[in-house]
Amino acid sequence: MVLLKIKILLLAVIFITACNPFAPSKYTGEEGNLVLGDQKTVEGVFQNWRYSYIFADTSVYSNLLDKDFTFIYRNYELGIDNSWGKDIDLRITRTLFDSTESIDLIWNEIIFEIGDSLSKNILRSFNLQLSFRADDITRINGRANIQLVRSNVDEVWRILQWRDESNY
Repeated sequence: MVLLKIKILLLAVIFITACNPFAPSKYTGEEGNLVLGDQKTVEGVFQNWRYSYIFADTSVYSNLLDKDFTFIYRNYELGIDNSWGKDIDLRITRTLFDSTESIDLIWNEIIFEIGDSLSKNILRSFNLQLSFRADDITRINGRANIQLVRSNVDEVWRILQWRDESNY
């Protein structure tokens, strides 16, 4: 009977705190009311992206990416574009989440959007703040060129390609 009460108490604590033990939040800011968006909308994709970065939630981030996802960035020192797929991106993102104390991602205006109900190309500016320590904060102002896809209008949008157009 005591074991049953402990299990019930443990479940109650988990539900009350809305804790995800598999992707625990590192966020300690004031935006506790930030919730997941409806990924059937474009804005919901960006809202979930922000959520995943703020709460260091790789499961939410992974759900944003299409199985054929590609990340592309410009290596300005070598003058070439580099790219990688979903598996490597998830590992790099996990490392980023683990190596920072906090991350804040702010999506700004959509600069350009074209497409239809199954495929969209969106160019959007953002501000990213990476806090490694209290005295080590990196701020990036950039642009993300995103290609979103879905098979039909009843499915969620997924990121097929993300081309980082930021200048560091």
